[in-house]
Amino acid sequence: MNPHPPTPTQIFQVSTLYGAATLAAALDAGRFGAREDARRILLVSNNAEIPETALRLDEMTGYDRIAARFDEAIDWNQAIHPHHPSSWAPRPEEVPLWQRVFRTAWGLADAPVELIVESIQVNPAKALAAVFAESAVHLYADGLMSYGPTRAELPQSIGCRIQRLLHLDLVPGLRPLLLSEYGVEPELVPDSAFRTVLAEIAEAAEGDHRLAEAVAAAPTALLLGQYLAALGILTAEEEEELHVRMVRGAAAAGHASMVFKPHPTAPARYSLALHEAAEEIGVRLTVLDGPLLAETFYERCRPGLVVGCFSTAMLTAAVYYGVPIARVGTETVLERLRPYENSNRVPLTVVDHIVPDLESRKAPAVPGTAPGTLTPLVRAVGYCMQPKLHPLLRDETTRLLGTSRGEKDTARYFPTERLTELGLPGGSPRSTSRLRRSLARSGRG
Repeated sequence: MNPHPPTPTQIFQVSTLYGAATLAAALDAGRFGAREDARRILLVSNNAEIPETALRLDEMTGYDRIAARFDEAIDWNQAIHPHHPSSWAPRPEEVPLWQRVFRTAWGLADAPVELIVESIQVNPAKALAAVFAESAVHLYADGLMSYGPTRAELPQSIGCRIQRLLHLDLVPGLRPLLLSEYGVEPELVPDSAFRTVLAEIAEAAEGDHRLAEAVAAAPTALLLGQYLAALGILTAEEEEELHVRMVRGAAAAGHASMVFKPHPTAPARYSLALHEAAEEIGVRLTVLDGPLLAETFYERCRPGLVVGCFSTAMLTAAVYYGVPIARVGTETVLERLRPYENSNRVPLTVVDHIVPDLESRKAPAVPGTAPGTLTPLVRAVGYCMQPKLHPLLRDETTRLLGTSRGEKDTARYFPTERLTELGLPGGSPRSTSRLRRSLARSGRG
């Protein structure tokens, strides 16, 4: 009998500073036990299409404060070089070999390992779960995607090991659908803990000249870029126009000085087009570029308005800072989003449903607790996205579509083609009839 059993190891996989902040808050709130009870490894992954040209997580302002909570940080990209984190996974017959490789390289010996990962449906989380095939898995969500369904069916060998889903309360009253089909219980990361971590990150930005310049402009509105062109949802020209619409909308709402926070991978010409639009309108525009979270700006210069399309940072502004928010362009993106099961659909639906449209001249607002209409809508959209994973949601989806048929506010979330494909109310009657006859003949009806 070994008198000194090895210290358990917890491996925390992260790819964004916002996600790392979520983990830090969970750690501070005691969600992973006492620090002395386990060795903690921060496993950093850069999932950008071309990692060598993208901003590294350890270059983000505030990263060092987060990393101090861990015993060491390891670069996952280097560990699997020359493979890409989004595409590499071990072949089944190589799993034992890869586990030995990582245990040796990371000094794990025969210690028990727990995995804490994001986006378990895809690599690198899925690859880690395969390598450490006997390890318990905890999932954390760093944004609005936790409210949507699991992207794809998981191997039973992974699904049965998932212990819980840690998530932020970005939409109070809305329960995550993610992994619910596996009986995984969602667990909230305390608001106070996350707010404290955000303040800590902002403190690390003291002396940053880009932030100082933005604050000196005395802005009252912050505009958030998302770079939807990179996802193939909009063209670069359409996204550029979307940002210009944000400037015009904020100006029409009475804001004469505003800050634009571009997505880290957005092209520089986006900022040029915005400056031209601002000059034409007669408002002051400052671009806040660099390795800073939008939340750092909220801490240092509390704006009166945050505008975006469906960025998680909009809800962070409302929930954690009490800043009114407004949306621009969600209806266009809803029309363009393909395929229907695209994992951005639920975040987009949530924002479109509860956040005022800036261009309709509705007053920006702090959404607060989810309205009673939101949960049924999200569950219905979730069913239409992943009907095989959530068959028990079909009846309530049918009821919702039956009672709201023809209503514009509901119809835009459910394209006729998708309803027809699933044989739901609102689909094409002739096509639905053919579908049902086809299903009956095949024995699936």
